[in-house]
Amino acid sequence: MSPDKVIITCALTGAVTTKRQCAAIPYTAEEMGEEARRAHEAGATVVHVHGREDSGQPSYRNEVFAAYRREIEKRSPVIINFSTGAIGLTKEERIGHILATRPSIGALNMGSMNYAKYSPKRKDFVFQFVFSNPFDEIIFYLKRMVEVGVRPELEVFDTGHMASLEPLIDMGLLTPPFDINFVMGVMGGMPATADMLTFMAGHAPKGAVWKTTPVSHMTWSMSALALGMGGNVRVGLEDNFYLPDGKMVSSNGDLVAQAVKMARDVGRTPVTVEETREALGLAS
Repeated sequence: MSPDKVIITCALTGAVTTKRQCAAIPYTAEEMGEEARRAHEAGATVVHVHGREDSGQPSYRNEVFAAYRREIEKRSPVIINFSTGAIGLTKEERIGHILATRPSIGALNMGSMNYAKYSPKRKDFVFQFVFSNPFDEIIFYLKRMVEVGVRPELEVFDTGHMASLEPLIDMGLLTPPFDINFVMGVMGGMPATADMLTFMAGHAPKGAVWKTTPVSHMTWSMSALALGMGGNVRVGLEDNFYLPDGKMVSSNGDLVAQAVKMARDVGRTPVTVEETREALGLAS
């Protein structure tokens, strides 16, 4: 992919944020389809999706993801990426919807970590848990994805997760192009800082197509840095509700439009869906 081009991914919804926090967060299949359409029309070529019941509760049911795929594909040609992130489920439950619906991309978390949110005001954690992703499970997910033609997006939350790619590449389980997502600013993982992004990008394997997912208030400063470095970016309501001026958005499309503006300001052009498929090694 030409260095003046950029892939913009939109994470439509997370697993825990609610409409009480931001009314634009989609739950239902129809809402997900509409948000995917808005994101694509604004310039995104990939949408990353977590499952939600219509009530807003997290969902891993195959039927929910099948409905998401159906409603998204009705409205736009955007590339679909389904999450496998979960706690308290068996590995079969975490990968079941990927095998049943076969999106183009499946998120593959590259290591275990403490995952938390800390409140300095409360002097306590808002939440904390161990996000478990041992090698035997990573290999299980990867093999199942390969069997059904789903390309993995490699979710890297910390420096050790980058090193976890090496044995999988050596075993021939991972092949280029490597779609790497640097998730930055999660408590327990790597900080969202310029020196950290420089380090991670410098240690990415040959054949990597990397992007940043900075969380919360770090979204725009880190996205700007990634764009200036020639990387790709992910924005969306999973990670941030606000524009740089502090205004809450009315849809994922607002966040994508801001990312597109920033990309154009540094001389880069958002790619098409077809160019994204080529860059990531996806079947057409």
